[in-house]
Amino acid sequence: MVRFIVVIISCFFLILYYVPKMSYYARHPEDHDEEKCYRLARKVVQRFKKRGRISTVSTGTENLPQEGGYIMYANHQGKYDALGIIGEHQKPCTFVMDAKRSKLFIADQFCSLLRAKRLEKGNIRQQVEIINEVATEIEAGRRYILFPEGGYDHNHNTLNEFMPGSFKIAKKAGCPIVPVVLYDSYKPFEGRSLRSVVTQLAFLEPIPYEDYESLSTSEIRDMVVNIIQQKMNTMSGMNNW
Repeated sequence: MVRFIVVIISCFFLILYYVPKMSYYARHPEDHDEEKCYRLARKVVQRFKKRGRISTVSTGTENLPQEGGYIMYANHQGKYDALGIIGEHQKPCTFVMDAKRSKLFIADQFCSLLRAKRLEKGNIRQQVEIINEVATEIEAGRRYILFPEGGYDHNHNTLNEFMPGSFKIAKKAGCPIVPVVLYDSYKPFEGRSLRSVVTQLAFLEPIPYEDYESLSTSEIRDMVVNIIQQKMNTMSGMNNW
């Protein structure tokens, strides 16, 4: 949290410049398409990373499907997770986020800029609407990041339970599933250290729809968890933490 506060303070003038710009882009989609909005989002992420002395080592970008929409299901460790993925994912993508958290300063602007979905926990009707909207957009070629754990609580490099319901979107969209591994992603904004920090990110081989079409959401969950856990077991930290 100390690093997060320091980054916000050190980026004060950048924030004064970029936040209004992000809001303007979001309000005028007719002049700022998804590509342009995503370029701006990645530029902001890179500025934050530089000021925060954060770097991410990524592997597996060659595994990302070249055509069509897909869902990246990633483990969840902290505030940096989505930023880390966006910083390493070249093509435009967006995410689904808890509606309450999405109203926080900067998170709100990012959600609007990337036209992310804000999920209201406890509102079943709205959740069904989000599932349908995301599935339709993926069928049209959009790429989404989902965190099936639904949250994080100092779990570090340990997986929490993945919620089977999050895989309903993949079933409905009939799209490839890309398992994503985040390692040490909790470190940038947790603890009191301001030393440079390195996180790791791995895009794993996609699971084609044909491989999970006949499975239940619980079975798909188990498949993705096993794939992510196996990869995590081979990874080790790159920081003197």
